[in-house]
Amino acid sequence: MANKQMPQVGDTAPDFSLPTSDGGTVKLSDFKGKRNVILSFHPLAWTNVCSAQMLDLELHEKELQALDAQALGINVDSVPSKAAWKQALGIHNLPLLSDFHPQGQVAELYGIRQESGPAKRAVFVVDKQGVIRFAKVYPGGQVPDLQEAMEVLKGLQ
Repeated sequence: MANKQMPQVGDTAPDFSLPTSDGGTVKLSDFKGKRNVILSFHPLAWTNVCSAQMLDLELHEKELQALDAQALGINVDSVPSKAAWKQALGIHNLPLLSDFHPQGQVAELYGIRQESGPAKRAVFVVDKQGVIRFAKVYPGGQVPDLQEAMEVLKGLQ
């Protein structure tokens, strides 16, 4: 699978539909006209940096709501793994989405799928019109700076 180019700021965000750890389904286009979205891609569940990345989003949920934004955690782990991880972390509000089958299809759409399968650590902010307003890949061992995305969201108010 050849990597697509990562969409840039100003591009329309590729739409997708993924299963959640809670047994539901989330479609990006369902937020169009309603809420801004933070797509928070992480390589693998059950690792310290990925856990910190998801907990940061959970801890800032009220601030994100005030900015009319919904965060989504996305990676290639299976739904049962995501469900167990979510419970282990004590996450109650943040939807965790499984890009498991076919593996990394959404990461591929966003041009951040690694050859080994998982997504790179990356954050995209998508506005209510479905346009990417922030796109950044982070080093594997670095928790993304949520304040960067929140500043972009504040600018959309």
